[in-house]
Amino acid sequence: MTRSGRLAGAGAVVRRRLLVAVPVLAATSIGMFALGAASPVDPAKQYAGAAAFTASEENLAQIRANWGVDDPLPVQYLRWIGNLVQGDLGWSTSRHEPVASVLSARAGWTLLLIGVALALALVGSLLLGSLAAYRRGGLFDRALRTAAYAVQSMPVFWLGLAAIAVFALALGWFPAGGLTDVTATSTSWADVAHHLILPVGVLAVSQAPWFVLFVRDAVAESMRDDHVLAARARGLPGRTVLFGHALRTALLPFLTLVGTHLPELVGGAVLVETVFSLPGLGAVTVAAALGSDFPLLAAITLVTTAVVLAANLTTDLAYAAADPRVRLDG
Repeated sequence: MTRSGRLAGAGAVVRRRLLVAVPVLAATSIGMFALGAASPVDPAKQYAGAAAFTASEENLAQIRANWGVDDPLPVQYLRWIGNLVQGDLGWSTSRHEPVASVLSARAGWTLLLIGVALALALVGSLLLGSLAAYRRGGLFDRALRTAAYAVQSMPVFWLGLAAIAVFALALGWFPAGGLTDVTATSTSWADVAHHLILPVGVLAVSQAPWFVLFVRDAVAESMRDDHVLAARARGLPGRTVLFGHALRTALLPFLTLVGTHLPELVGGAVLVETVFSLPGLGAVTVAAALGSDFPLLAAITLVTTAVVLAANLTTDLAYAAADPRVRLDG
């Protein structure tokens, strides 16, 4: 297929994904709005906070009227969607600041944690899974599979607490939480990197078993393909056969696995941030859930959904780029 044809096919993929993304985002927004509307929490009292105990009923009624809480639900939903389209994400009742400010201040740390942990998990999984497949049935293969199944059964928050107990409290190698030392007067990248070693490692290890086992099985299967057997028959070095032929074939379905695994990665990041007291979206998500902060919860859910949809689109395009035989236009 020509380059112009590939570009046209990529445009068709984007259009099809948008046709799916719009109803998914609409359904997500409706679900979040319905949950907020069904909540027994009075938005006026929640906004007033401690002052609600001394505020008069007239003042609370005025707050409800200003917010349109007593309007019909379809009117409230359309007004909320209109504000979202204009960039007004609402007011966070748990943080007492605009939702957009909360997201802009904390989303970067969450993306950093997820990006580094994902890269570490992918590189480690490709290397370890390929080596296990090359020596299938050997001691390294059996030990790796045993470790993967064991880690796979451990909740990510338990891994985080165990890492803190061993590496922070017992050995004192790394900080137990936060991004900087308590006595620090400024933020340096070296200090941040030192504080992120444990949370990044925990998140990467918690997600790696799925990738390791998949790569191991996929590479082991591709080792029996004709082109791999031909490469071995030509006397090519084992490293060339493994990484240059077998692993390349196994990478295609691996890309799909990465795309479908992103929601669990995001959920794991929320728990890791909470355990290690990181200033990302995880802590504020938990606080918003406990405090019934509907505007913040809805915004985080919609943003996360949009990121996952965009990642799935990127996965489709990467799959097609890796294998020119894949048709993008149908």
